[in-house]
Amino acid sequence: MSLAPDPSSADHVLDTSGLYCPEPVMMLHNKIRDIDSGQLLLVVATDPSTRRDIPKFCNFLGHELVAQSATEAGVNYLIRKA
Repeated sequence: MSLAPDPSSADHVLDTSGLYCPEPVMMLHNKIRDIDSGQLLLVVATDPSTRRDIPKFCNFLGHELVAQSATEAGVNYLIRKA
C-alpha cells in the first residue's frame, strides 16, 4: 500500500507524533473504538515501528488500511473502521 492519504477525506485525525511504541497503537486502539463503522481515521505517526505495527493492527482486527505514505516528518495512515 503506497497511496498517499487524503487528509480532507478523514472523519477523524489521530496525531501520535513524537510518541514511540507501544503508545501509537494503544492510542489507535482507543480512538478506533470511539468512531463509527465505515468512518475514516487519519493517523499521523513519527515512530518507524508503526510501519509494521499499524498494518498488522488493521489486518488482525479487520479494519481497512486504505492508504499510507511516508513524509519527511513520518508516516500517515488512512484507516476505515470495520
